[in-house]
Amino acid sequence: QVQLTESGGGLAQAGGSLRLSCAASGRTFSSDSKGWFRQGPGKEREFVAAISRSGGSIYYEDSVKGRFTISRDNAKNTVYLQMNSLKPEDTAVYYCALDRMGYTGPTEREWDYWGQGTQVTVSS
Repeated sequence: QVQLTESGGGLAQAGGSLRLSCAASGRTFSSDSKGWFRQGPGKEREFVAAISRSGGSIYYEDSVKGRFTISRDNAKNTVYLQMNSLKPEDTAVYYCALDRMGYTGPTEREWDYWGQGTQVTVSS
């Protein structure tokens, strides 16, 4: 089994920054991918970003391109989401996810493991 634990959420002002972390524990996989999703108030959960194990493949949802950066440290089994130029519409619960086989797309059911989520609130 795999446990994913997010941290780093909180309150930020518009234009500010936050850095989310997601540490994975338990079983490891040689080709896993990691990603971030979010669910805003009254909205469905949506894809934010994903990264392959090597870091050579990275994908972002259009609204966060140029503002968010996903990265990972395989030695620490941790994935990060650096969020800059935050907007009120970025307010959401942010979830990290892991896929054993390296899927990096936006389809939720393809991802194997999920964290519990961390709240990010951006004030205007």
